[in-house]
Amino acid sequence: MAGSNKADKKKAGTKDYSRRDFLVGGGAALAACTPAAAALPTASPAPAKNEYPVSTGYLVYDGKKCAGCTTCMLACSLTHEGVQNLSLSRIQIVQNSFGRFPYDVIMAPCRQCVTPVCVEQCPVGAAYVDTGNGNVRRIDSDKCIGCRTCLSACPQQPHRPVWNHLKKKSMKCDLCLDTPYWKERGGVDGHQACVESCPMKAIKLVTKTPSQKETEGYDVNLRNVHWLNLGLVDSSTVEPPAVADQPPLLFNVPKPEPETKE
Repeated sequence: MAGSNKADKKKAGTKDYSRRDFLVGGGAALAACTPAAAALPTASPAPAKNEYPVSTGYLVYDGKKCAGCTTCMLACSLTHEGVQNLSLSRIQIVQNSFGRFPYDVIMAPCRQCVTPVCVEQCPVGAAYVDTGNGNVRRIDSDKCIGCRTCLSACPQQPHRPVWNHLKKKSMKCDLCLDTPYWKERGGVDGHQACVESCPMKAIKLVTKTPSQKETEGYDVNLRNVHWLNLGLVDSSTVEPPAVADQPPLLFNVPKPEPETKE
């Protein structure tokens, strides 16, 4: 019966098609019906990243000198908002009661990032670069709509923009450019309340852009030789330097001369 079927197909002029013949022929037919390759959609180029002029002022700090006294936070809220309120401070000091020195205190001032994500993501332009004042990254309170996009977009933890629970708006460090309750001139050429008030001198304004990798460029050594003599060194493997040609400071007290009887 199988032989008779093949004979019938030969008489009828038909041909057997294998699975391979079908696939090859179907592909050729599809190519013939497809529009020219130029009409095919091409991958769109990646959008160019916005470039911002770098800030000319940055707050660096020494986490090992910080005593966690929150004086800088109180000074910040007082000069900007007129009240001493830790929740309204634009610089944040985070204390871990269970942490070990020097990781029990974390200082978190605004980094004035080279690529400010808060500025990029703000939907209304309230976060902006103040080109007239040293390219400081700021937030215009009048334009802020309280969407908190800048808070969620900030890659740092804790995030550097801070929520003002009284005004229902975001705020961030402006290097004291706008301090209505302080008579000092702020900005990159002026004074900053946190720097001026810190009793440990653990905060400093610099003009050179720090490294943007983690906190390496911002958490710096602001200690002098006196701090090293007290034993405040970077690691337990470092031996504090001795004061040359004199005994330790604690024992460098002149002994009283014995009284002489006349």
